[in-house]
Amino acid sequence: MRIDGARALVTGASSGIGAETAVLLAKRGVTVLAVGRDTTALTALTDRTGGRCLAADLAEPDAAARVAEWAGAVDLLVGNAGVGFAGDLNEMPADRLHQVIAVNLTAHLALTRLLLPPMRKARRGHLVFVTSIAGRMGVADEAVYSASKAGLSTFADAIRLAHAPDGIGVSVVVPGVVDTKFFDRRGRPYDRRSPRPVPAAKVAAALVAAVEHNRPEVFVPAWLRFPARLNGLAPALVAKLQRKFG
Repeated sequence: MRIDGARALVTGASSGIGAETAVLLAKRGVTVLAVGRDTTALTALTDRTGGRCLAADLAEPDAAARVAEWAGAVDLLVGNAGVGFAGDLNEMPADRLHQVIAVNLTAHLALTRLLLPPMRKARRGHLVFVTSIAGRMGVADEAVYSASKAGLSTFADAIRLAHAPDGIGVSVVVPGVVDTKFFDRRGRPYDRRSPRPVPAAKVAAALVAAVEHNRPEVFVPAWLRFPARLNGLAPALVAKLQRKFG
């Protein structure tokens, strides 16, 4: 997809991967429609990108419809918004469980349904979803987060199959540990020595390249493809390694 002159809706744009993606897209001639929860951060972002912003909490039932109506027809959807929770499933508050599923999965399914018709009519467009290596392998203390990202990845595969004849591309970006505020917000900071967090800008660059070259899937860093594939072939072995080294 040629992105120069395109209109892109970026969710989770207040910080991290979303903010870096918005800046990079703007530099490439894209009109950026930024959505997030932090009004101050969004305003500062639009000062840099020259686009528009909307403060919205995608956990709210009507948020996706409100965002889609505000955005109108777009050429690119960057489904990046995400929240997490680290801890025992039995200790996870019910409202937090629903929030993780709503923001990470349900809102992006709803946005896709609402934004697809104009893309299909124009026979042009691209959807890119930011998932996680946790959605490919599972993480013991992040069961609901892992499930939400796995669901988003499978949804992307299905939409790709269904709408390739319509000229619509679909990409999935699978990051590992990224240097953002996500870990503090999920309730447990990242304190392992390895793997080292990658900069959010690196993920954003991979995301934009995936759109431009219509890549179905990209891992950041690239070596994560190996354990993800190994998990598909030998899940018992991978689970054993995770328990030993995780």
